[in-house]
This record gives sequence, structure tokens and C-alpha cells, in this order.
Amino acid sequence: MYLKTLTVSDINNYIKKVIDNDFILNNAAISGEISNFKLHSSGHMYFSLKDEYSKINCVMFKGNTRTLKFIPDNGIKVVVKGRISVYEKDGSYQLYCNSIEPEGLGELYIAFEKLKKKLELEGLFDVEHKKPIPKFAERIGVITSPTGAAVRDIINVSKRRNSNCEIVIYPSLVQGLGASEDVIRGISTFNKKGNIDTIIIARGGGSIEELWAFNDENLARAIYNSKIPIITGVGHEVDYTIADFVSDRRAPTPSAAAEIAVFNKEEILNSIKIYKNTLNNLITQLLKDKYNNIENLKRNLEMNSPERTIVNEYHKLDKLKEALKHNIKTNLELKKQKLTKANALLSAHNPLNILSKGFAVIESTDGSVVSSLNKLQSLAEANIILKDGKGKFKIEKA
Repeated sequence: MYLKTLTVSDINNYIKKVIDNDFILNNAAISGEISNFKLHSSGHMYFSLKDEYSKINCVMFKGNTRTLKFIPDNGIKVVVKGRISVYEKDGSYQLYCNSIEPEGLGELYIAFEKLKKKLELEGLFDVEHKKPIPKFAERIGVITSPTGAAVRDIINVSKRRNSNCEIVIYPSLVQGLGASEDVIRGISTFNKKGNIDTIIIARGGGSIEELWAFNDENLARAIYNSKIPIITGVGHEVDYTIADFVSDRRAPTPSAAAEIAVFNKEEILNSIKIYKNTLNNLITQLLKDKYNNIENLKRNLEMNSPERTIVNEYHKLDKLKEALKHNIKTNLELKKQKLTKANALLSAHNPLNILSKGFAVIESTDGSVVSSLNKLQSLAEANIILKDGKGKFKIEKA
């Protein structure tokens, strides 16, 4: 019998076709424990499914991961449905997953989804009902187990961030029978105190059964009705409970809850220091700008000062004064010359000058000059003016 020699690709392709045509392998439902779980940035999930003796590699593509009602994690026992096929490149076979369900927890997840849907329809998860977390809380109420790792993490983180913040512990059961009621009493106690700024409900990670106390309807309503803002830090980052959905803020871990609730004192002080330096710089620059502005105004004022204008006008006034004096003096000299000429002319025609030559002026008693003999003969008296004076004389006809 002749056997054809096959390449590696040929044999891997052949094995793939055989497996792909197998009905059981194309409709597999396999139970096992998750290990080596990895959620890729692309959204695909890669993990191994193992039992006591064997393991099989699994992949779940992004399109199928969207239908998951929980996030898988190492150590969780699950039932995976999908098909087994060969990855031709390296000749390995793996399970291509369509769905993943926790093994033996189907009823719990059904109950979880049922309660979640009910409360969501009632509006308990609505963002507008969530209370803001105080930025500068002074007293934090913590509802958790007093002996668990969660309380130690919260205390350590709180003291590291702000040693002045007071942590008040309400010791509570966080799993098992009576845990929900215990947490509800803690919420009620802190609300009655009235001196608590923020409440943290916390516990470490665990299975769905261990976290089931936080899927209680009464606890959800107690969180919703709390007057004090509540932060939940239950389990690990992949764990979600009803309490997380209804709380005012969900933290992935107890430590993260403490970081949200307690402000970082050092960061605040550094911020204040930065603001202080910034404010000082702004004030210094503002004062410098104002000083420069004042100096500019001062220079402008000096340049346009009324005093400077007055001084300049004084100079002009002095020039005008000198010009006026010169003009007055010149004018006086001219007038003086004219007066001298007029005086000389007047003197030349002054009748009194004629009197010095022996002439006389005859006036009637009314002061009129007698210029004719006829008028003189008609007068009884007359005034005769000579060069040395004036006298009254009687007139007698000869």
C-alpha cells in the first residue's frame, strides 16, 4: 500500500478537518477549574480549563465575552460550552468558548440577575440618586469584619493618606447567615450617630457564595435610604454585587475605597503650597505692573504738569513784559518828542510871550478879549494883562 508523504501543514489541516466534523467536539460542554486566566487588551479571554489530571487551553473572543454575566477568575469552577478545534500554526487544539457559567451556581446567578433587574427598574441604581462623596471627610465609618484583611488595609491606607482622619469601625459579619442584617444595623447605627461623613462597606475577595450577603434586597434598600454617602469595597476588582450597584460609589477593593473616602493630606498641603506660590507670584507681578503703571502715569503727569505749563508761560510772560516795557518806552519817547515839538510850537505862538515885549492884553470884566477900540470905549472897567500880571482899571474917555 502506497502512503503519501504529508507536510506538517497537511497533517495539521487534516486533523483540523477531522475534529471540525465531529459532532461532539463541535458541541462540547466541559466542566473544570479556570487557571492562567488572562483578559487581553483586545477584549479576548485566554485561560486553561483543568481538573485533577488534565487541562485544555481555551479562548473566548471579544464578541462572546460581552454576553458574560460575570468576569472569570482563576480557581473558579465553571461549565464552558463551545467547540474544540486545531490551531494549525502550532498543531495544538483548544476549546473555542461560546459561553461560561459558574458550575453549581446557576440558581444564584439567576437570583442575582432577577434582583438586579428589579431594583434597576425601581431606579435604585440611577445616577441622579447617588449622593456625592465628601471631599474632605473628617470621620469615616467602616462596616466590616474586625479581624479581616480588609479592615487592616483600610486603616493603613487611611492613616497613610491623612493621619487626622478618624476611622470608626462597626464590627460586622461579612458572609454567611445574618451578615446582611449585621451590615444593615451598621448603616442604621452610623446614620443615627449623625457625626459620620462617609460610610465604607468592605470585605476581601471570595466566591459568589461568600459574597452573597451583599446581594440582599434589604441591604440594597438600606444603602439606598442612607442619608450618609456609602462606598462599597467588596471583593476584588472583578467582583460585582447588588450593593455595588446601589451604593453611591463602588471601589474595586477595600484599599481603593479608603483612597476614595480619605483625602490625601500631603497632596492637599502641596496643592495649597503651589496655590500660595502661584498667588504670591500673581500678586507680586500685579504690584509690579501697578507700580510700573504709576511710574508711567507719574512721568506723563510731569510732562503735562500745570506747573510746567505755568513755568513756560512765565517765560512767555517775561518776554511779553520786556516787549511791553520796550514798546511803552519807545512810545513815550515818541510822545515826548512830539510834546517837545508841540511845546516849542505852542511857546512860539504863546501870546504871553508877546507881553514881554511891551504888549498888553485887554479883557472885559466877563473875560472876553477886547480887540477893538469901539468895544473898549463902551466899557467902564477893563482887565489889563501885562507880562508881570493882571489888573483891573477904570476906563475914562479923553
